[in-house]
Amino acid sequence: MTSNSSQRMSKSEFVALVAMLFSTVAFSVDALLPAIPQIEAELDAPGLAYQLLTLFMGGLAVGTLFAGPISDALGRKPVMYLGAFLYIGAGLFAWQSDNFHAILIARFLQGVGAAGPRVVSLAIVRDLFSGAAMARIVSLAMVLFAIVPTIAPAMGAMMASTFGWRSILLAFVCFMVFSTFWLWLRLDESLPKEERRPFRPGLLIAAASEVVTHPVVRLAILIQGVATSLIICLLVQVQPIYDQIFGLADSFPYWFGGIALVSAASTSLVNASLVTRFGMRRMVTIGLSGQVIFASITLLVTTLAPKFAFLSFVIWQFMVIWLTGLSVGNLNAIALEPMGHIAGLTASLTGAIGTMIASLAAMYVGTLFNGTVLPLLWSELALATVGLLLMWRLNTREAAQAG
Repeated sequence: MTSNSSQRMSKSEFVALVAMLFSTVAFSVDALLPAIPQIEAELDAPGLAYQLLTLFMGGLAVGTLFAGPISDALGRKPVMYLGAFLYIGAGLFAWQSDNFHAILIARFLQGVGAAGPRVVSLAIVRDLFSGAAMARIVSLAMVLFAIVPTIAPAMGAMMASTFGWRSILLAFVCFMVFSTFWLWLRLDESLPKEERRPFRPGLLIAAASEVVTHPVVRLAILIQGVATSLIICLLVQVQPIYDQIFGLADSFPYWFGGIALVSAASTSLVNASLVTRFGMRRMVTIGLSGQVIFASITLLVTTLAPKFAFLSFVIWQFMVIWLTGLSVGNLNAIALEPMGHIAGLTASLTGAIGTMIASLAAMYVGTLFNGTVLPLLWSELALATVGLLLMWRLNTREAAQAG
């Protein structure tokens, strides 16, 4: 870390802050999952509440596209403040609205605002660290980040049953207020003025062209989109599956939270300890290969031995989260590594394209739910296979360049 930052914030506190900034998106999605039936009933929107998740992710993609260039020009912290202002304002609007479509618009805008902490956190890490050290910081932050998807569904269920589902929207606002205040109070600006890039369309187009024409970065972004899709598609259908197929709506938050805790925390620890030994590319390849294997096994068990369908689904859900942990953080590091001079824009394009791919995939997969787990499993198998093929292409391209 830079000397100024290190004087005010220890590495442990830095990891904790990055984890909280990372967690903005997860908390904004996971806490709403248990409230989906209540939202659909109150707003007369049967089978449509999942759009509150996918439109948030779509807004996140759009905001991410612009947050990086602005942070490269103005610095990291101003972008965080702008994003927080939009996120909080949209959250308060959704809280008081009775119109489902108005709330959808507010959730989209809230996603745009959430791009601030998402991009800022990655760009700050890249400003202060590089290579395997950067990947290790991200992995350690993910260990703490794992707490959020663990407790968010239970918190959401408790708030929805006690105060109504709108109280969850107020919790989002409070979360953003706290994380923004922490950043303002404790962390110095990580991008010096002399390293900032003016916010000029010509320069932005040139920098964006540099990012998308770099073969390794381009492939890493596409693979990240596929890897992110595996999680988002699962989130879109997981609550209806527990509710309508397995009849476990009341205990869903605890199943989801427990699986998220064990899988996310353990995969982050494993990745943090092994990435410096085996390398980021091999960890991503292992993660995507495992996705293909476990999706195939779960499809076979669900089809041929339906009495074990719930057990196989729980194991598969665990492995989707666990194996994704071997992929996404490393893919971010792979994409950012050769683009340190435009880290903000690279983080923006990486997040924007990856999130848009995931959002579009989730919107489609959400329409496929037919009362069984088969559409989700087939979709995840197809996505994982595409990701693995792209990763093979990335490794081949890098090997050719090295030769």
